[in-house]
Amino acid sequence: MKKLLIAILTILVCGLNACKPAQEKKDGNMEQETRLKLETTMGDIVVKLYNETPKHRDNFIKLAKEGVYDGVLFHRVIKDFMVQAGDPSSKEAPKGKALGTGDVGYTIPAEFVYPKYFHKRGALSAARQGDNVNPDRESSGCQFYIVTGKVFNDASLAAMEEQINQMRLQRVFNDLARQRMKEIYRLRREGNEDELMILQDTLIAQAEAQLAGKEFRFTPELAEAYKTVGGAPHLDGEYTVFGEVTEGMDVVDKIQRVKTDRNDRPQENVVIKKVTILED
Repeated sequence: MKKLLIAILTILVCGLNACKPAQEKKDGNMEQETRLKLETTMGDIVVKLYNETPKHRDNFIKLAKEGVYDGVLFHRVIKDFMVQAGDPSSKEAPKGKALGTGDVGYTIPAEFVYPKYFHKRGALSAARQGDNVNPDRESSGCQFYIVTGKVFNDASLAAMEEQINQMRLQRVFNDLARQRMKEIYRLRREGNEDELMILQDTLIAQAEAQLAGKEFRFTPELAEAYKTVGGAPHLDGEYTVFGEVTEGMDVVDKIQRVKTDRNDRPQENVVIKKVTILED
């Protein structure tokens, strides 16, 4: 851990791997969840959008109505992890072109509804830029991914808990280090490595103190889901989950198995031909 923090400290010194309100549909007093069909070149996928994430729900519906998703590619596909789409610049993009930087000019505030909604297999989630430029974890205005993931066991979940706790510690350490940047720059200019090491140890201790007694642990319900259905638990609390696949997960599985290039783009285009809102 200390080596990792030293590396981050050095990086700090030296220098996206989204609104018209949706109409509410009522059944008695119960608000119905909106469903949409993604017609792709490999088959149809039906998703439902959660009402507890209204900003993401309404934005997805808005973009679907405007045809923003019609013709976009699944531009990033990683087997046993996820399939990603929604980059407007992917429409008619030539083969081999690196994709994933296109957007619609805005972001959406994070809407974490955890642990109710998590990165289980079939989860529909919003892509975003990294914490270094996006500390509030705001979502892309248009790019999304569907989780395929994998099934975990007790040992791998325990290792994942440790990884998540280390990531949280790293984030707190980074925040504390940013608050001391003037001091860090000065010590670097002076070549005062001893004082830098003392400062680093101080920041580590402060970060550990902030998180003491707040260690992350999967709830029994989440652990059971990840051991049976599967998913990508390391993304929980990092990216907004705003819906899930209700039909066509077999199509998602076909997409995740296609051959890809070194940028994880499918060698043969997988296109979202049209996205339509389904009427109940």
